[in-house]
Amino acid sequence: MSTSAALPPPESRLGRLRGRARGIKRDTLALYLACRDPRTPWYVRVFAGGVVAYALSPIDLIPDFVPVLGYLDDLVLVPFGIALAVKMIPGPVLVDCRAQAETAWDRPRDRRAAAVVIAIWLVAAGLCFWLVYRALS
Repeated sequence: MSTSAALPPPESRLGRLRGRARGIKRDTLALYLACRDPRTPWYVRVFAGGVVAYALSPIDLIPDFVPVLGYLDDLVLVPFGIALAVKMIPGPVLVDCRAQAETAWDRPRDRRAAAVVIAIWLVAAGLCFWLVYRALS
């Protein structure tokens, strides 16, 4: 009789990656909340705000269609920036913001905010195309 059958199976690599992805999502929201917290120093707000804006922005430093390097910023730069910003935030602020971020994931989501952001990007893209068309005509 084998004793290995009684042990729980080790966590899969995919499960660990999913856990890390959830942690990055939570920390991104926690950074956003920390930027709005008055206990956060101004220089941390600026850095964390830049990291959150870059993480949520559809515009990348290296476009995704560039082979291999295209996903470098998504896989390395964003998590590194989030980790650095998290280390800069004062401990009590981070604990409070992470708790708020955890409860925010449990609430229903409002799709209107996403629609507004998409509409702003579409209007900006349309304006750029119109300006280019007008300049070339």
